[in-house]
Parts: sequence; C-alpha cells; structure tokens
Amino acid sequence: MNDRPDISVVVPLYNEAESLPELAAWIDRVVTRERLSCELLFVDDGSSDGSWTVIEQLKSKYPYIKGISFMRNYGKSAALYCGFAEACGEVVFTMDADLQDSPDEIPEMRRMILEDGYDMVSGWKKHRFDPIGKRWPSKFFNLTARIVSGIKLHDFNCGLKAYRLKVIKSIEVYGEMHRYMPILAKYAGFDNIGEKVVEHRPRKFGHSKFGMERMLKGYLDLITVTFMSHFGRSPMYFFGGLGTLMFLLGGFTAIWIIAAKLYKQAHCLPLRAVTDQPLFYLALLAVILGVMLFLAGFLGELINRGSSDRNKYLIDKTLE
Repeated sequence: MNDRPDISVVVPLYNEAESLPELAAWIDRVVTRERLSCELLFVDDGSSDGSWTVIEQLKSKYPYIKGISFMRNYGKSAALYCGFAEACGEVVFTMDADLQDSPDEIPEMRRMILEDGYDMVSGWKKHRFDPIGKRWPSKFFNLTARIVSGIKLHDFNCGLKAYRLKVIKSIEVYGEMHRYMPILAKYAGFDNIGEKVVEHRPRKFGHSKFGMERMLKGYLDLITVTFMSHFGRSPMYFFGGLGTLMFLLGGFTAIWIIAAKLYKQAHCLPLRAVTDQPLFYLALLAVILGVMLFLAGFLGELINRGSSDRNKYLIDKTLE
C-alpha cells in the first residue's frame, strides 16, 4: 500500500507568526476542495516571534502539518534543504509564508507536473506589488540568469514552485542557492522546466526579511552555480586550461624578450637590459600565476576524487 501523499508543501519561514493560521487554513481549503492528500511542512528558520508555538497549535487542527525548528537563523536555503529531506509527496511545492503566494495555484501547477510532463514548474509574478527599488533590480537579475543558464524563465526567485519528488531528492540546496533552483535542477538532468503566471499578493503582515544586499549575494551565487554546473566535477578543465594558457603566454614572452636582447647584443645594436623592461616582469608574473592556477586545478581534482559523493549519479530507469 502506498501511503505517499499527493502533495507536499514546504514553507520556510522566519518571524511569520501572524500569517501562519491564515496560510494553513487557505491550503486546507484548497486540498479539501481538490480531494488531495497533503503534508504541510513548516520549517521555522530560528524565529523569535513565537512562530513555532503557532505551528504547534495548528498541528492540533490540521494533523497533516509537520514542523522543523532551527536553533538559530540559517537562511532560506537551509530551510528548504531540510524540508526537501522530509518531503515525500508525489508533487512537492514550495511557497513563502507571508501570504504573497497563493495556494490556489496548487491544482494547476500539479496538473502541469503530472499531465504535461514537466519536471519543475516555476511561478512568474508577472504583476508585482513590490516597490520599484526591488522590481527593476529583480528584472536585471533575472535577465542575467536567463542569459547565463539558457533557461527561459522570467522569475527565477519566485518562492512558489512545484517539483516532481525525484527532482528535490536529486539536488542539494546550500548557501543562497534557493534563487537558482531551476539551474540546479537542470544541472541534475531535469531539462523539462516550465513556468506559470501566478498571483502576487500584497504583504499583509510584517515586512520583508530581505534587503538590497541579496542582489550582491545573488550575483556571487550565480557565478558559483554556473562554475559548479560546468566545472564542478572537473576543476582542472578550468584552472588547468587557464593556467596553461597564462604559463605559455608568459614563457614565450620572456623568451622573446631575452632572444631579442641576445640578437641586438650580437649585432651591436642599441639595447635595454631585460630587467629594465616592465614587460619582462609581467611575463614572469603570468608564468607564476599560470603555475598557481594549474596547481589549484590539480588540487581541486584530488579533492574531488576523494569526495564521498563523487559517484552520485541520478539513474532514471533500470531494466532487469
């Protein structure tokens, strides 16, 4: 007998005590109307406003609620990581706890996963209620992510997403990588990623927990996830290739400078001492940096080969 629920809803939260009762009631109305079995996972990311007490109270009213509480604030990625580890529904949803994501989107997004064959469906908040100071940086950020990743999504950072269960069990969310779930899914081999326009509601309680510093973190994480996607398994391809190029460029330049001096000296032509030429020192610097980059790639390969999960490959089907 399969006891797996139809859906799992993972809700990371930080100081959202006021919104939790309304969110739980809303989700309950949706799953009751659609006759879906559900598990609702609240992940309390070190709240200090009594959010965990509210979750405990809601558990008595909605038995399918589960909860995880952190000792301190670790961040949204950590909350999603732990929520994904516990989730077991056929389709797994993520949404924010601030009531800006609508649970009414759940049935259609579930249908897109099960009937249209998507591995992941990302929400697109086409009409947003955020101030212009957040909207325009977000547009630029999403444009950059589209160009770098090749994934044609308008809103990478929308909290409302739906996944097949095997997708969330195949990706690892860390740092601030929750912004790049579609890229992580694509890197794991799930290329069928869809998008749905979803309702964006004004914040009803509290205030946003994210400041402008998330834009800087977002771009740094984009560089990280792009590098890991292309060179995470073989860092020597990047560091070794770049190091070899710099070593050869610097080496040939130094040889050319020395050869030019010897030629001029042999033919009694005016010449400058090698050590008086800035280009010679730049060539030596390129040689040293090339060696260092090559060694970095070599050490990266050694570390990667010794990693315990180096052979963690996703198997889609087997035949016996």
